[in-house]
Amino acid sequence: MLKLKTTFQTLPDVFYSETKRYDPEQAELYYYNEALAEALQFNANDPTIAINQLFQQTHMPIAQAYAGHQFGHFTQLGDGRAMLLGEYQGPEQQLIDIHLKGSGQTPFTHRGDGKATLSAMLREVIYSEALAGLHIPTSRSLAILTTGELVQRQIVEPGAILVRLASSHLRVGSFEYAASLEDNKILASLADYSIKRHYPQISMGEDRFHIFLDAVINAQAKLIAKWLQVGFIHGVMNTDNMTISGETLDFGPCAFMNRYNPQTCFSAIDQEGRYAFGNQVNIAKWNLCRFAESLLPLLNNNQDKAIEIAQTLINRFDDYFNDYWHTILCKKLGFSKVHHDIIQHAEQLLQLMHQHQLDYHTTFYNLTYDNLNQQLKPLQHWLEKWHHLQEQLGITSRTAKDIMYQVNPIVIPRNHVVEAAIAQAIDEQDKTLLNKLLSDLQSPYQQATSDINYLSVPAGHDEYYQTYCGT
Repeated sequence: MLKLKTTFQTLPDVFYSETKRYDPEQAELYYYNEALAEALQFNANDPTIAINQLFQQTHMPIAQAYAGHQFGHFTQLGDGRAMLLGEYQGPEQQLIDIHLKGSGQTPFTHRGDGKATLSAMLREVIYSEALAGLHIPTSRSLAILTTGELVQRQIVEPGAILVRLASSHLRVGSFEYAASLEDNKILASLADYSIKRHYPQISMGEDRFHIFLDAVINAQAKLIAKWLQVGFIHGVMNTDNMTISGETLDFGPCAFMNRYNPQTCFSAIDQEGRYAFGNQVNIAKWNLCRFAESLLPLLNNNQDKAIEIAQTLINRFDDYFNDYWHTILCKKLGFSKVHHDIIQHAEQLLQLMHQHQLDYHTTFYNLTYDNLNQQLKPLQHWLEKWHHLQEQLGITSRTAKDIMYQVNPIVIPRNHVVEAAIAQAIDEQDKTLLNKLLSDLQSPYQQATSDINYLSVPAGHDEYYQTYCGT
């Protein structure tokens, strides 16, 4: 029998509100992530039994309170369509939140219905599992339950609930909320809980909050670099969607970039391109500034000194990010060590890709697998210099390929494939394409086992393509 813990409820009750239990009697299991369940040692032979055990183990679910800067504007928030069932202790003794998304109204719902659509939950399954396969920190999708209800969004759609797993749902917005209460004991209790849960290597000394801020800055810098490695666009990097753990959370208007353009933005709610692909680094730093501001009372009793400490730590973000990103760039070109000439050459490649509207993934695939076809004609001079760099630095073609195989994916959830899979699953009640996609996403650095073509995009597909938040 699964046993759930409730450590979050050891925090002051201002951080959560109890909410009514969800009755799964009318729900049907639509999707179950057997590989994830097996990895986490969910001991149940039948998926339905496993999910029912989760509900049976829930004494009193809670909705978490938090705040956030949404498109730059501060607002008080909370789980308006989600509830935390409890925490499962994984095989490595780590705590994992068991969270329902789309389960109905909570004390934080306000005017919303608290529900979710099947299409939005399928999208979260696809993208969270894609990032997991790409070895990028992310929340995970264990199951989808269909509710039998109809939910009004852009159109009327079937309703569904996602069973989401995460190392926690602690966000930058959680600390903004705590700081807004103007009670340093409450703020410190949240910080200490976060340290124990996510950064247990930090000793609980007087400087622990300095080290904690630095650790979160580092984790976020690493995460953003990994997003850029694979062309991922989060789409809604509000502070309430940015985790303390450094995991990717909330897959609303997200997508993967096809043609390389730093200004790529598919989100229908992001009219100004605030969260475009190339803006994600600056937005991450901006969000971390808000996090640092919330911690000021804990950094030093003297506000001026606290600001100085926070600024010093925030200034490290650029170095952390550049270290991660430059390492990735060099590996994407087959070099295991960072070298100024390689970085410069990689940046020239990105400029050429932008200039000639080349596909980000297909270009790196062609470089990795020596598929020097028509697409690479604009890169002939660049290719000559690349090969010269390999010779100059003593890198053999075999060594370069072995490195590139590990960082240049073959399979990504192409926008048109995602839309086709979701449409087929809902409109035709046929999950064939969805299952093929999810299977391929488990091993994105290997050739796809299905007949899906991940290396080309229908002409003009992205020109008017938009993604939606789902709320």
